[in-house]
Formats: sequence, C-alpha cells, structure tokens
Amino acid sequence: MDFGSINPVVLLASLMVASTPILLAALGEMVVEKSGVLNLGVEGMMITGAVCGFIVAVESGSPTLGFIAAALGGMALSMVFALLTQVFLTTQVPAGLALTLMGVGLASLLGQNYQGLKPPPVTDLNIPGLDHIPVIGPILFQHDMIVYVSLLSIAGVWAFLKYSRAGLILRAVGENHSAAHALGYPVRMVRIVAIGFGGAMAGLGGAYISLIRVPQWTDGITAGYGWIALAIVVFASWKAWRILIGAYLFGGITVLQLNLQAAGAKVPVELLSMSPFLATIVVLVVISARRHGASNAPAMLGRIFHASH
Repeated sequence: MDFGSINPVVLLASLMVASTPILLAALGEMVVEKSGVLNLGVEGMMITGAVCGFIVAVESGSPTLGFIAAALGGMALSMVFALLTQVFLTTQVPAGLALTLMGVGLASLLGQNYQGLKPPPVTDLNIPGLDHIPVIGPILFQHDMIVYVSLLSIAGVWAFLKYSRAGLILRAVGENHSAAHALGYPVRMVRIVAIGFGGAMAGLGGAYISLIRVPQWTDGITAGYGWIALAIVVFASWKAWRILIGAYLFGGITVLQLNLQAAGAKVPVELLSMSPFLATIVVLVVISARRHGASNAPAMLGRIFHASH
C-alpha cells in the first residue's frame, strides 16, 4: 500500500466537496425538526432534486438553472409531506418514509432518458489573492459557489434561529405548539414554511451530487445520504455549527476510504465503502449511551398539532 500517493492538501480540499451535499440536507432537516416536525423523506427529496437539477442543467446548458430547479423540485415534494402532516394530520414517520419511496420512484422515472449524459461543467470560484496561498489556498479558496453557499447557510441559519423574531417563533412552535398557538402564532404555517425550506436544501444537496460531486445521472445516485443527514442532525444536537462538524466528519471518512482504495489498502473494498455509515452508527450509539444526547431535541418533535388543543 502506497500512502505516499495520498496528498493531504487534495484530501482536505476533496473533503469540503464531499461534505457539501450532506451539509445542505442536514441543515435543512435541522430547521424542519426545530419547528417540531420529523421528516424522514430527506432521501426522497435529495434524489428528486438531483434528477430535476440534472435534467434542467442538461436541457438549458446552465448549472445555475439546474440548482434552482433542484431546490424547487425538493420543495415541491416536501409540500406533499406538508399536506399530509399539517393539513390531513397524518403521522409523520410513515408519511416521511412514503415520501422517500415516492421520490426514489419518481426520480427513476424522470431520469430514464438521461443516463450516460454529462451535465454542463460548474466552474470553481477561485478567490483572487487567496487561491494561490500555499496549502490554505487549494483547500479553502478554490471551490465552486455551492461550497461557499453551504458555509454561509450555516452562519445564516444559526443567526436566524438565535437572533431573529421569526427564528424565535419557529423554536417556540417546536418546543410547545399549544402555547405558541395560544399566543396567536400560526403553528401550521410556520411548520409548512420550515418543511419547504428543508425540501429546498435537500434538493440543492441532491443536485450537488448529480452536477458536481458525480456529474452524471444514475438511479440511486444519492446512495443513502439522506439517511446520514437525519443521523447528523441528532449527532449535532440540533445546533447549526455542529451540523458543519458532523457533515465534515462524514465527508472526511468518505474521501479517506476512497483514497485508501486508490492507494491499494489490503482491506475489502466493501468494508471501506461501508465505513462512513459504520462510523455514523458508532457515533449515534455513543451519543445514545450518554443518555443526554436527545435532551436538546425539540419537545414537540414528531407530535401532531391539533388547533383545538
């Protein structure tokens, strides 16, 4: 095994790219859960965003339009979940699972004629004056726009939840929807908006995979990233800055296992491929063993709101 073939600078730069789709999806889901809603359909929204973004980017020749379409596609699918859970008051867990199955099937149908095609390339946003700094430049300042959008989103969501009145209302709805309703806040509308935001972010994460991370369309291209996003929200204890840590941890393990395969590691390829998911399971087990890992969960998470209460 040749460890010398693993370039640490390239490894760290690749880590940021690999982490971006999971970061976007997990951040969106965290906002949804902060409002008291548990949406297990992240995988379905991601793959819907992936296929919508890919189709529009290929047909229009514009990756920007592709990402916009991906956000709208993920949001549209999330509105199905919002209709089921906030209007018809369906139990959230089976509704989310149904959403994933629906998204995977819909993506497979829409993408049938696009397998083997290449999307238009996305150019890196090399930041002048910073991109040529030794070591730091290639790691931090030679990425595409979506990488930086994801980082700004972390800061934006953190500030929104902590300092804005709307963020305070959203958290109040997630902690005690009956009290929020008694104070005159529109509980269902707040949750519908949060669900839409989560769907848009998941759609962007999916499009990042099909347009940049793996620039092609194949069935099942999201490969379980939506489920990892759900796990990372728990790992992060519903805190925005910890979402960043969790996503980068998962992305780092993913990139490392690919580099180990390329370096000829004498470990079964299947074991290396499953290592990111094994690491996620281990982290969740450790959090559960501490018994206070779920203490930061919104009190109303997964509970149905009845306006009459």
